Amino acid sequence: MTQDEIIEMAKKCGWDNPATNMMPLYEFAKLVSQHEREACAEMVDSYVGFDSELSESIRARGEA
Repeated sequence: MTQDEIIEMAKKCGWDNPATNMMPLYEFAKLVSQHEREACAEMVDSYVGFDSELSESIRARGEA
């Protein structure tokens, strides 16, 4: 993930002043986790011979 992507995600969460409002920080952390989980699942999907259940279980971790 690039620095620009991280900054854009923070802006989407409304992270303008984390010192006064921590909720955007929690939302930001959630977005980063989702992004990283999806990147891992896509990498699994790209390998030939892998069962799609593996990538689906990676994605499902974010729904638990």
